Amino acid sequence: NMNSLTSALAKKHILLAAHRGVSAGNVPCNTVEAYEAAIAFGADIVELDVSISKDGKLYCFHPGMEHPHLGSDKLIADMTSDEVEKLRYRNFDDAPTTYPVSTFYDVMARLKGRCFINVDKFWTAMPEISAVIRSLGMEEQVIVKTSPEEKYFAELERVAPDFMYMPIVSDTDTVSEKLMKRNINLAGAEVLFDSEDKAVAGKEYLDFMHANGLAVWVNPIVYDYHAVISAHHTDDVAIAGDPDDGWGWLAERGFDILQTDWLMPADVYLTRKGYRHS
Repeated sequence: NMNSLTSALAKKHILLAAHRGVSAGNVPCNTVEAYEAAIAFGADIVELDVSISKDGKLYCFHPGMEHPHLGSDKLIADMTSDEVEKLRYRNFDDAPTTYPVSTFYDVMARLKGRCFINVDKFWTAMPEISAVIRSLGMEEQVIVKTSPEEKYFAELERVAPDFMYMPIVSDTDTVSEKLMKRNINLAGAEVLFDSEDKAVAGKEYLDFMHANGLAVWVNPIVYDYHAVISAHHTDDVAIAGDPDDGWGWLAERGFDILQTDWLMPADVYLTRKGYRHS
């Protein structure tokens, strides 16, 4: 139901998404504790990743991060659920923690009714992920995304036409206008751009999306500085003393949802500046 996101945006003006929850110190990302921290710190949306084990069990984990986050040279995709459940996260100092890899079901059950949830990596197991969401009656809480490919649009229409959906587009959005006419619950688009002059960062595009009741999601997060996804308007710039050029520029430009690794400082700044309402 598009209305819940629309009404949240109408109330708060800018929504904040916590990238893999909020992790710091000994609490690793994508853990139950990281998601709890995100909600405690005021996240409107918790972003989480889904991995699927060899025997088909869904876990909250970013595929490919097994080595840095779990100290495992084996991927979850190549492990049985028994193997996955023996693993424990490593913290920022690469010391072992007591935190296990949580199942997608357990995390979703815990977040029921508490926030929006951006289920990342949805395209890797659409029917399986959708089944869990439906079993919990959480259809209206989720935001799902894929790259803008026809095979995904077709599967989405078949498996999850009711879930709020955003294509992930780089530089130019050639799909949103077409998706409005399909059996898809289009909620907006996630945009990636490496410079301010790209169409998806432009006022004309943002005005068009807003005129059609669609939200535009932007990512000040930096997961690798070689992969620039919000020009130079990043968490790093904001947190190192220039929030006006980081989060402020994005807010001023008219973006609706900011995905950040620095939830509380972003919230404090955007609220103090009047960009975000509590």
